[in-house]
Amino acid sequence: MMIPSPLSKAPKKELALARGLCFDLDDTLSTGGRIEPSAWRALWAGYEAGLAMVPVTGRPAGWCDLICRFWPVAGVVGENGAFYFSHDSSRRKVIRRFARGPVQREKDKRALAKVAQAVLTSVPRARVAADQPFRITDLAVDFAEDVGPLSSREVDRIVSVMQAHGLMAKVSSIHVNGWFGQHDKRSMLFRFARERLGLSKSEAIAQLVYVGDSPNDEPLFAVFPLSVGVANVKRYLPEMESPPAYVTRRKEGAGFAELVRLILRARQDLDRGR
Repeated sequence: MMIPSPLSKAPKKELALARGLCFDLDDTLSTGGRIEPSAWRALWAGYEAGLAMVPVTGRPAGWCDLICRFWPVAGVVGENGAFYFSHDSSRRKVIRRFARGPVQREKDKRALAKVAQAVLTSVPRARVAADQPFRITDLAVDFAEDVGPLSSREVDRIVSVMQAHGLMAKVSSIHVNGWFGQHDKRSMLFRFARERLGLSKSEAIAQLVYVGDSPNDEPLFAVFPLSVGVANVKRYLPEMESPPAYVTRRKEGAGFAELVRLILRARQDLDRGR
């Protein structure tokens, strides 16, 4: 198992030159299901310093529409890479781009309802996530948000049922998300970077920082040299093939704030020639 280095060991020049900070929401920006003042201030501090702040989350389209309109962000990748939303304030319009077309999404939605029933039959203590009505493309099964927490055996069973029905399945800190198609957080983030930030794939890899906390962040941990896990990621390290390169001292939102402070301090030091 690869062990992440402490965040203090991250290269300061690369952090200082970062174009943007991409981040998971649950248990990365949030703490115990809420966004604490220190994390919210850090989000604004990064935005006001000119960083492209980009949530990359498994949360639903309904939430993402609000986030891109009201939060200090460049855009949001949602439902584990099924789409990105970005608010164009000059045109007063939300730009929405999906991995799958509208006809296919309707077919997927009907099929996902059948998968949900199969999951609940197989794992009786599981529940469809409370935010499911606001989703467009995926099925979220709750194992640790409003129920449980369920055992690791039950979580594994949810994953296996989804996979048996042809879904891609990823485990977050609270949900198992399943969807049809090969998209993930990484593929849609690269598309967002290209279309909204003007960054090629290689430029995005070099100029973006990613921070997360759980196995569904692995596609991004695997590709970004500046990948960071907040301290609570440590619980998942034994099962990760692609852990983050660095880990914060503090957990959840406090770890997110720690990372933002380090990036902004590195920028100040670079400006002062240190």
